[in-house]
Amino acid sequence: MIMLEAAKATTETVDALRTGAKAMKAMQKATNIDDVDKTMDEINEQTENMKQIQDALSAPLGASADFDEDELEAELEELEGAELESQLLEPVVTIPIHTTPVPGKAQPTRPAPQKASAEEDEL
Repeated sequence: MIMLEAAKATTETVDALRTGAKAMKAMQKATNIDDVDKTMDEINEQTENMKQIQDALSAPLGASADFDEDELEAELEELEGAELESQLLEPVVTIPIHTTPVPGKAQPTRPAPQKASAEEDEL
């Protein structure tokens, strides 16, 4: 019985593989390598067109086209340096810290210091 079940399972597996192979052949006939190459070329061409359009849109217009990028970077660094220098030269301001009493239980009071005795003075 076990051998018959194994043979049946093997036959079903081979049949499934044959059906899959036939389906793959049919799909492959429907897909031509020339069509794939043509489609990939069209995609690459459209991608290049979009890149050219994005480059054209990102180009500076009008007065901003006259600015030199290196000059702007140097000016920004100079301004940042001047701001840092002015911050370093400013005097440090200390803010007084105020404590807020906490409502609720009364704070224990510290006992008044006792005068030192003559013996303690000697020590």
